Amino acid sequence: MDMCDFSNSKGWCLGCGRTREECKAWKSMKPYAINTLKKELQKRKSQMKAD
Repeated sequence: MDMCDFSNSKGWCLGCGRTREECKAWKSMKPYAINTLKKELQKRKSQMKAD
């Protein structure tokens, strides 16, 4: 079940901050890639709050 809402102007999910492509790849990502993305998601969420 798809719970993400990609109506953000940059194409990021309003809930998790990921793009559609990142959501699709999430389950097959290596732990290092997930940790790197999680750091990026924190930045995106802060930016979304400021917009």
